[in-house]
Amino acid sequence: MSLNDATDNNPSEKISDREIVNSRIFHASREHIFKAFSNPDKLKKWWGPKGFSNTFYEFDMKPGGHWHYIMHGPDGIDYENKSVFLEVVESKKIALRHLEPDHEFLLTITLSKLDGQTKLIWRMLFDTPDECNKVKKFVIEANEQNLDRLEDQLKLSF
Repeated sequence: MSLNDATDNNPSEKISDREIVNSRIFHASREHIFKAFSNPDKLKKWWGPKGFSNTFYEFDMKPGGHWHYIMHGPDGIDYENKSVFLEVVESKKIALRHLEPDHEFLLTITLSKLDGQTKLIWRMLFDTPDECNKVKKFVIEANEQNLDRLEDQLKLSF
């Protein structure tokens, strides 16, 4: 699903009622940040909120490629995740459709140069405002923890 497809479902809805957006400025190049996303060995070290770990079963980061993994929560609960990549523009953009288990959404990550740094925008677009509201209370903080972990990984890796 593209962003246009999502808005065509109900043109009278404001997109902001259906989206969660986090952004962060990193002291790293777009290329280094993109490598942290595109290299599964690096990605599994930081993906997810604080205390989570990952087991990747499939990671094919190209349009039409699949990503299947389990996030292991610090409480011992496993969370299976499946996604399909829609668009990958090296060092600039990653878009994927998160398919399951509980919530479907379009995740778009954009990287732009900003005064020698990189601005990352993490945008989750849900099909309905109700779906967005179901997760908003915990996802905003979880995304921030995910970006904290990315920042820590960038300091270690590059």
